[in-house]
Amino acid sequence: MTALDMIPDVTYPPTDLWSDEPPLASDLHLQQIIILLSCLELLWRERSDYYASGNLTIYYNAEQLKKRDFCGPDFFVVLDTEKRPRKSWVVWGEQGKYPDVIVEILSDSTANIDRKNKKTLYQNTFRTPNYFWFDPNTLELQGFRLIEGQYQAISPNEQGYLWSEQLGLYLGIFDRKLRYFTADGQLVPTPQEAELQQRQAKEQALLEKEQALLEKERERQAKEKLSQKLRELGIDPDTI
Repeated sequence: MTALDMIPDVTYPPTDLWSDEPPLASDLHLQQIIILLSCLELLWRERSDYYASGNLTIYYNAEQLKKRDFCGPDFFVVLDTEKRPRKSWVVWGEQGKYPDVIVEILSDSTANIDRKNKKTLYQNTFRTPNYFWFDPNTLELQGFRLIEGQYQAISPNEQGYLWSEQLGLYLGIFDRKLRYFTADGQLVPTPQEAELQQRQAKEQALLEKEQALLEKERERQAKEKLSQKLRELGIDPDTI
């Protein structure tokens, strides 16, 4: 037996851990997460350099222990990473990357934790540049930007939207839901809204084409009627 044979095998913690999150607080929470995720995926459909998920566990223990130091934001986005399915986000298996944007959906049972404990965690440990929380019942919306290691409140624009420089988008309230808005204030559609817009655009284009054909036919009939009248008067319309 050699000295190498006497060295015990080193076992590293797995990086494909299953998410360990509690059930969502309400249907409003689920709907809101779906909106944030599906709208971003539609808007960034040509991109493959980000990861976004909701109610998924983030493991971040410094000693790479899977039973300590984990939490699950309601929604988060990591930039400059590979877009692929994951069971969870394991920081030590993702080149030490933490989320660049986090959104928490407040509820009676989590509001204090989201406003205090998680805000401190995301500021001091995650160093997440943009942190937002939203209450789907009261419509409270608050956002923070990490400046010199401390969260500073993001001032809303005239429409009440909060700018996320990480996403290059505003977050604001529309129809009692937290939605994205472009830099020029345009609402980022859901897949269903985008499909409806496309269908309406096609229907409008078809209607305009039909109207153009009808107008052309009316002009042809009017011209033919005029030609017939000229012939009755003994005038050759082709000579006019």
